[in-house]
Parts: sequence; C-alpha cells; structure tokens
Amino acid sequence: MINNQGNICQPPPVRRTLWAWTIATFFGAGCGKPGPGTWGSVAAVLIWAACAKLLHPAPQTLLIALVAAIVLTLLVGIPASTIVARESGRHDPQFVVIDEVAGQAIALIGSQANWRHALIALILFRLFDITKPYPIRQLEKLPNGWGIVLDDVGAGLYALCVASLLHLWIH
Repeated sequence: MINNQGNICQPPPVRRTLWAWTIATFFGAGCGKPGPGTWGSVAAVLIWAACAKLLHPAPQTLLIALVAAIVLTLLVGIPASTIVARESGRHDPQFVVIDEVAGQAIALIGSQANWRHALIALILFRLFDITKPYPIRQLEKLPNGWGIVLDDVGAGLYALCVASLLHLWIH
C-alpha cells in the first residue's frame, strides 16, 4: 500500500505487524532505492564479511554459522514475508528483501572468507535473481511467503553452483 507520501514501506499503522516488517525488510534495507533487492543482498554480504573479518572464525565455523543463519532466515522470513505481503496488499513486494538475504547467504557458502569469491557470489546471485532462469520463475507461483522466498533460494543455489564451477576452473 502506498501512503500519501508515496512511501511503499509504510503501510497504514493499524495494519502493521512490526516484527514481520522488520524482518521482511531486513531492518529497513528493503526501503533502499534504487533496487531494494540489491540493498538486501549487499547487506547480507556486508554482515558475512564483518563476521569473517572481525571474528576470524575457522572455515568450518563460518560455514556452520552461515548455514544456521540461512535456516533461521527461512524459518522467520517465510512467515514474515507472508504477513507483509498480506498487509501491503501486494503479491511479492519489492521492499521484502529477506528472500534476497537468504538467497545471497546460500550463494556465499563457497566463499570461505574470501572477498573476491563473495563479490562473484553477489554478482551471480543478483544476475540469477533478476533473470530467474528455469525453474526459478516457477517457484514464484508457490503460495504466500513460500513463493516470495523460495525463488531467491533457487537463485542462490544457481549462484553457488556457478561460482563453485568458476572456482574449480580458475584454480
């Protein structure tokens, strides 16, 4: 729903479920312009990079933390996306970016604290998220938050596979 200032991230206050909007917009990253999906993806990469750089975890620890974050993002993001889509009156609102966060995190699985690999994962994820090659577009047809989130999970898996193949080919 667009309010009188034209801001799509602000539904009428009566219908706003705060926790769902906070999660679905990934703490407001989805309100970034232009390209809210890119802002969500970049936010995911920056959080991953900060954890890798500041905490210096072992590769297995970083991988376990990333997989745990993906699972948590899916468990909370699907219902949050459902609620926000319903409250905004839109099928797949652009400002819902928790799906990009989940997909980008999946694309980062093979990066192992390497910023070059993370950049490749970001570019590939955005490419697959925007173009939605077969069968990713079919996932959008799933009901509610499932369709909103799982198409980006598919894009993340495509990006992970292609990035892994590039890594093998280059090395």
